[in-house]
Amino acid sequence: MKNYLAVISVFFIIFSFIPDQVLAEGSWWNKGADILKKNLSGQSKGKKVEGANYAEVGDAFKQALRIGTENVVKKLGTKDGFNNDPSIHIPLPAELKTAKKMLSKIGMSAIVDDLELKLNRGAEAATPKAKKLFLKAITDMTFKDVKNIYEGPENSATKYFQGKMSPPLKKEMQPIVEKTLSQVGAVKAYDKVIGQYKKLPFVPDVKANLTEHVIKKGMDGIFYYIAKEEANIRKNPAKQTTKLLKKVFGVK
Repeated sequence: MKNYLAVISVFFIIFSFIPDQVLAEGSWWNKGADILKKNLSGQSKGKKVEGANYAEVGDAFKQALRIGTENVVKKLGTKDGFNNDPSIHIPLPAELKTAKKMLSKIGMSAIVDDLELKLNRGAEAATPKAKKLFLKAITDMTFKDVKNIYEGPENSATKYFQGKMSPPLKKEMQPIVEKTLSQVGAVKAYDKVIGQYKKLPFVPDVKANLTEHVIKKGMDGIFYYIAKEEANIRKNPAKQTTKLLKKVFGVK
C-alpha cells in the first residue's frame, strides 16, 4: 500500500510543470493511473509494462519538475521579469514610503522611480542562481517526499522547495544582488533619494537595507510562480515535450 501511494503520488504531481502540446484524447488521470497500476503489478522494479517501468516513471516525474522550475527561472531571470510583472514587482522598502511621498510632492518622483526600477533589475540578475538549487532539490527528492506532497496541502511542493532552498538561495543571491545594485546605480540612486529627502524640513529619519529587501522580494516572486505551477496539478492535463514524458504519460 505504501509503495502504491508513493508511485501514484509521482503521477499526481507531474502534470503541472510541462509546457506545450496538450494531451489530445482520453482521461489523462485514468491513463496515468492505469500505467502506474500495471507497473505496480510487476514483480521486478525494473520490469517493463507497456513500455514504462518504475525507473522511467520516477525519471519522468523529476524531468517534469526540472522543466517547470527552469521555465520559472527563465521567465523571471530576464529583463523586466520582475519589473513589468505586477504580481511580483518589487516596490520600494516600506521604510522609504515616506520619502517617496514627500519627494513626489515637490516634483522629484523620478529619482524614486529610478531607484525602484534598479531594485527590480537586481532581482532579475540574481534569479538564475535558483536554477541549480532547484535541480539539487529535485534530485534529492525521495518517494517519501512525494507522498508527503501528495497528502499535504495544495502548496506542499512549493513548501518543500522553500524548505530545501531558502537558506542556500539567499546565500547565492546576496553577492549577485549586492554587485548588481552597485552596477546599475541603485546605491547611488538610494543615496540621492535620501540626500534630497533630508533637505526637506521636519521629516523623520529613514534607513533601508536594499540588499535584504531585494533578496526577500526576489525569493517571494520565485516561489509565487512555483506555487502557481503547483496549483495546476489537479486541473490540467498532461503536456508532453520530451520522448520520455510521451512514453510514460502520452497517448498511444
